[in-house]
Amino acid sequence: MKLGLSKKDEKFREFSLNGNMFRVILYVCIPLALYQSLTQVFKVFDTMMAAHISATAVSSVAYISQIQLMLAALGSGLAVGASIKVSEAFGAGDYELVSRRVSTMIAMCALFGGAILVILLPASKAFLRFMKTPEEFIDIGTTYFRIEILALVVTFFNNIYIAIERARGNSKKILWLNMGIVVTKLSFTAVFVYILHWGVTAIAVATLIAQLSVLFIAMYSLLKKDNVFSFSMGMVSFKKEITMPMLKLSFPVMIEKAAFAVGKVIVNAMCTLYGPQTVGALGVSNNIGGITTMPQAGFQEGGSAVISQNRGAKKFDRTMKAFWCVLICNLIIGVVLMTTSILCIEYISKFFAGKDVAFQEMIKDIYRYEAWGAIPLGVNASVLALMYGFGRTRVTLFMNFCRIFLFRVPVLMGLQKFTDFGRESAGIVMGVSNMLSGLLALVLGITTILSIKKNLAKEVQEENK
Repeated sequence: MKLGLSKKDEKFREFSLNGNMFRVILYVCIPLALYQSLTQVFKVFDTMMAAHISATAVSSVAYISQIQLMLAALGSGLAVGASIKVSEAFGAGDYELVSRRVSTMIAMCALFGGAILVILLPASKAFLRFMKTPEEFIDIGTTYFRIEILALVVTFFNNIYIAIERARGNSKKILWLNMGIVVTKLSFTAVFVYILHWGVTAIAVATLIAQLSVLFIAMYSLLKKDNVFSFSMGMVSFKKEITMPMLKLSFPVMIEKAAFAVGKVIVNAMCTLYGPQTVGALGVSNNIGGITTMPQAGFQEGGSAVISQNRGAKKFDRTMKAFWCVLICNLIIGVVLMTTSILCIEYISKFFAGKDVAFQEMIKDIYRYEAWGAIPLGVNASVLALMYGFGRTRVTLFMNFCRIFLFRVPVLMGLQKFTDFGRESAGIVMGVSNMLSGLLALVLGITTILSIKKNLAKEVQEENK
């Protein structure tokens, strides 16, 4: 019996498993790419409004945001790993398992979020010092960080909800939700900063308000008792057969995302050698680069969902088609947006720097190296979609570990010790790590595809026997 599967969900499942693959990828991924792009715009405007407060505020937000991303990685890792198994069960047509995984995933998120609040809220200042945050950033950023922690826990639930909607193919709904976040966030931030003239804490308050608005929508949707994607206490199960498949995929993703964010914190700390404003310039450069790479991340997320659904239905030929479609789209995005950002960097950097010409030059010096990572990172995102779709999260952990702790931190140490490039080293290391990450993804992608085809050939031979 189909456990409360709506006609809309049934229709999407049929489309995902049997429709033209390019149409499936575009249908699922374009709204997610726009969603990721709007998230990046969100960060860009945050930085611009912080710049209105002061250059130190920009650097403080940039530094503490990386620490916040490290913590967010734990929740988003749970969402990614669990959503893979939800998509797989959905593709396989096991709707009771879908319901159990959805409900259990939400319950685990609640426990995890509560633990974060109990541990970090009282010890915020000590934790920032532990993360080697400069004292001048701690002085103006501790309250900001505490409010961001509250927003972070709310975001955990929102990420789970978005992962569930992604598994259902409701990409447009995700887009509209994120547009609501952006409009709410920017409206409140503008009022707090430009009209009320509040400090950097106002940015965090606006974030919390925006995330709470989505949480209310998520609760309304998840508490409906009309389909397998709703939350039900009766379907929560912490038995090994329910939790372990999700946790085995989630733990490597949590470690991967947290380690990646920790690595960025380390890089930021190393860049303080060139002065606090260099950290701010690097953060701005990362935000500009994100205009190119975040849409690719949208295709990565949507592609992994489509791949895992078809894998669950044992339609392995379609999983390969999905990968190639994602790769083509990401390469086109990389070329077009990289070219546009390079041509417009003079105007873009001025938005962030205002009348501070020296700060604008820092941004340009760093970004001219980082920009060239758009194409290799497109390859990287596409291979990650394939790995996530097949549940190979240990490989993605290895890929992102190498990106930070092999291609970035040691390279920056070498540049600081053996060269006199100065602040340009911050940009050079970004370019080098992005290029090498793309090359590693290419090698691992080829070996993974060959491995998948080899396993398929064996299965065909066994079936013929």
